[in-house]
Amino acid sequence: MPVKFATNFNKNELPKSISDIELIAKLQKGDLEAFDLIFERYGDRLFGFALKYLKTKEEAEGIVQDVFLKIWENRKSLKKESSLKPYLFTIAYHNMCGVFRKKQINVKYRDEIESIEYRSVNLEEQLEYKSTLERVDQLIEKLPEKLKVVFIKSRKEGKSTKEIADEMNLAPGTIDNRISAALKFLRKNLPENNFAILLFFSIFIQ
Repeated sequence: MPVKFATNFNKNELPKSISDIELIAKLQKGDLEAFDLIFERYGDRLFGFALKYLKTKEEAEGIVQDVFLKIWENRKSLKKESSLKPYLFTIAYHNMCGVFRKKQINVKYRDEIESIEYRSVNLEEQLEYKSTLERVDQLIEKLPEKLKVVFIKSRKEGKSTKEIADEMNLAPGTIDNRISAALKFLRKNLPENNFAILLFFSIFIQ
């Protein structure tokens, strides 16, 4: 469980259903409630991602705190149309690579880690991850149409299961089954020993 950032709010007054785009807009203006809600929405997911590979609670908590400190420091430069979840996980990815590199551990991923340029948190500069996304897009095009449509609405457009179900006049369970089937297909056709693949699934599996 990541350490909670201290704020002056006992609870969020913002509706929990508020979109990431709206949260970014508020965060740009220094809204601490928006920051608090972003932490509430993504803190545990980032902690679980970091803990899975770093193996220690202290290092995982450190990664989460670094991610949110960077978000706060760079709040004014965030783009409203940015996809917040991939942005957060990519910062975590950079920081985790730094931990691996510094400690010279995790032989399985050492070659990938040593080839990374640590400049700015930008998916365009993350060539390995960009290549992964391109491969994923190719695979998505090979999905059966009914799986492809649902997957894109869920994972790329950020719509909830209920929103997609209402839009397509289908049961929520049907939507979840199609998303699971699409993810199963991607897992089957992507290599497992690539750190960028692990990042992709950590972002899109939740």
